[in-house]
Amino acid sequence: MSYSLREVSAMLGIAPAQIRAFARGFLPPERNALGGEPRFEFPDLILLRTAGELSAANIPQRKIQRVLEKLREQLPEGGSLTGMRITADGDRVLVSDGARVWNPESGQAIFDFSVDEITPKTVPLLHRAKKKEAQSADDWYMLGCELETTSIEQATDAYTRAIELDPLHADAHVNLGRMLHEEGAPAAAEPHYRAALNADPSNETAAYNLGVSLEDLGRLNDAIRAYERALAINPEHGDAHFNLAGIYERRGEKAAALRHLKAYRALGPG
Repeated sequence: MSYSLREVSAMLGIAPAQIRAFARGFLPPERNALGGEPRFEFPDLILLRTAGELSAANIPQRKIQRVLEKLREQLPEGGSLTGMRITADGDRVLVSDGARVWNPESGQAIFDFSVDEITPKTVPLLHRAKKKEAQSADDWYMLGCELETTSIEQATDAYTRAIELDPLHADAHVNLGRMLHEEGAPAAAEPHYRAALNADPSNETAAYNLGVSLEDLGRLNDAIRAYERALAINPEHGDAHFNLAGIYERRGEKAAALRHLKAYRALGPG
């Protein structure tokens, strides 16, 4: 199943000229050289949506094109960009494949020295004082939220303490699951997302995040059920529709993929 330039523009809310420019960064040269209108497949939509998000984060278009070109060069033969997470960090673009994080422009890996070397210097004294004062599960949860920007290790500890005090603290479970997931441990994140849903069955974030973790684990049937649960809670959850379309596309279920893409498109960009 492929999509026209006009369809992609309407679906993702990106101008056709921008789409053409972004596409030069990842489409093979022979596809860009075709005289007719380009056609895009579902993996292309994922990359174009990422490019649009980077543009919205004020990353210059030339940098985005350069990043996509570099990434294509860095991929092993037969490799795909669709399993990677591409994010803006200030004026840098970082890429993660679940096992490592690197800067595609330089090719250098990004190491996190915060736990062993930087944390003692960067955690404010106020956080340490609050840690001593924290008594309730909510206290530890709020402290965890504050600590996320300075110390992943201490934020994890705070969320864990919140859950020890209140095993039904859904927000603490969601945040701890997200942190584990971002650290490349979707299997460890899964039980926290499920615990959050058990505590709060209307928690759409927990349902959606559970779907992402299950998809990362390759458990596509379970991921479909989680995304459908997120949509049952909030039928306008665009990312759940988009991810479901991707799963059905990979499974060759074109009608189901198109149904969710149409729903995603109907919700509009953003």
